[in-house]
Amino acid sequence: MIKRSKKGIALWNKAKKIIPGGTQLLSKRSELFLPDQWPSYFKKANGCEIVDLDGNKYIDMYSMGIGSCILGYADKDVNKAVKKVIDYGSMSTLNSPEEVELAEFLVKLHPWATKARFARTGGEAMAIAVRIARAHKGREKVAFCGYHGWSDWYLASNLSHERNLDGHLLPGLNPTGVPRGLAGTALPFNYNKIEELEKIVAENSDLGVIVMEPFRYQEPKDSFLQKVREIADKIGAVLIFDEVSSGFRFNVGGVHMLYKVYPDIAVFAKGMSNGFPMSAIIGKEDVMESAQETFISSTYWTERAGPAAAIATIKKMSQKKVQKEMDKTGKYLLKNLERIKSKHNIRMEISGKPALLHFNFEYGEMNRALQTLLTQEMLKEGFLCSAGIYVSFAFKKTYIDKYLKSIDKVFGILRKAIDQNTVNKLLEGPVAQSGFKRLT
Repeated sequence: MIKRSKKGIALWNKAKKIIPGGTQLLSKRSELFLPDQWPSYFKKANGCEIVDLDGNKYIDMYSMGIGSCILGYADKDVNKAVKKVIDYGSMSTLNSPEEVELAEFLVKLHPWATKARFARTGGEAMAIAVRIARAHKGREKVAFCGYHGWSDWYLASNLSHERNLDGHLLPGLNPTGVPRGLAGTALPFNYNKIEELEKIVAENSDLGVIVMEPFRYQEPKDSFLQKVREIADKIGAVLIFDEVSSGFRFNVGGVHMLYKVYPDIAVFAKGMSNGFPMSAIIGKEDVMESAQETFISSTYWTERAGPAAAIATIKKMSQKKVQKEMDKTGKYLLKNLERIKSKHNIRMEISGKPALLHFNFEYGEMNRALQTLLTQEMLKEGFLCSAGIYVSFAFKKTYIDKYLKSIDKVFGILRKAIDQNTVNKLLEGPVAQSGFKRLT
C-alpha cells in the first residue's frame, strides 16, 4: 500500500502561493486528479515508473508526461543523443546542423510538405502556424475544431461567447487579457459535423484559415476530413492539422497520413522528441514562404538538444516499430478493460484508438466523484490513473497485468459505492476539478 506523499502535497501547497496556478501546465494541476492527495512532484522517472519526493514508486498508467514520452521516461537512446550535443555545446552563435537534418527528415516522412520551421512547444508552434496562414491569405478569420493551446488567436473565440471552447477538450477557459478587438475572429465547429463548418463558411466570406485536430478521441465519419479539405480548397483557405497530440502516436509521422488527407500546414510537438522541448511546423512551399513576410523569431528555437532528441526519437520509432507495438498493447488493454467494466456492470465509455484511450463514466452528476474515487484507490495500489491512458512503448506486460488486476479490484469498490450511494463518503479529500478554474 502506497503512503500519502506528504512532501509532494506540502510543496504543491507552497507552489500555489508563489506560482500563479501552481504549475506551468493546467493538465498537471493536482486539483484535476486528487485534491489534497496527489503526489504532485517527481524525484525520478524511468520507463513508466515514477518515484515521488517521499520515495513512493508508481507505475504511470495515465498520461506518460501528458503524452510526450511515447518511448518511456528517460529513454537511454534519446538521452544518449541529447547528452552528446550538450557535451559539444547546446547553443552557439552559429546554427546547429541537426535542425537541417530534422527538417529533411520530416519532409521526407510527409511528401506533401517541402519546408519546416521549428519552435519548442505545441502552443507556440500553433500560434506560428496560424500567423503564417493568416500572412499567406491576408484574411483574419479562423474556423477551428479541437483544442489548440493558450494563444490569443484561440482564446479569442470565448470573447464572442464564453462557452465557445467548452466542447473542445477544456471547458471554462477565460479570455481575460485577450484584446476585445479579436472577437469574432475564431469560429468553432465540432468534429464530424461538417454542416457547422459549412455554416461558418456561408456566413464569413473572409475566412482564411481552417484549423483542426485530425484525430483525438473519435474517428472521422462520412469522409469528414476529405470534406474539410474540399471546403478549404473551394474557398482558398489554408488548412492546418494540429498533430501536437496525435503526431507520432499511431504511426511515424502525422495520423493524417493514415487517412490520406493532406493539409497545407501540419504542427507537431509532444511525442516527436520524447520529453525534450521540440515542435515543428511543416507545410507546402508557397504557404511556408509566407513566414518570411512576417516576424517569427526566437533565440531558444535554435538550441541543439531539441532537434537531437527528435531525430533520435523518430529513428528509434522506425527501427523498433514502436507504433505497431503500442497498438498491440492498447488493444490488449481495451479488451480487458471492456471485460472488467462488464464484469462489474460499470457504465463507462472507452473511446479513442488503442494507443490513446479515453474514459467517460456515465452517471451524470456523479461522474467527477467516481473519477476521483478511481484515482484515489488506484493511487493506493501504486498507479497514476485518471480519465484515460496514453499508451507507451515502455509499458511492460507485467505492469499492465498488475494494473488490470488492481482496476478489477477498484471497480469492485466503485460498484459497491454506486449501489450503496457512498461514493462521496469514500473520498478522502475534495472531488477533482474539471476544466479551468482559479486555484487561489
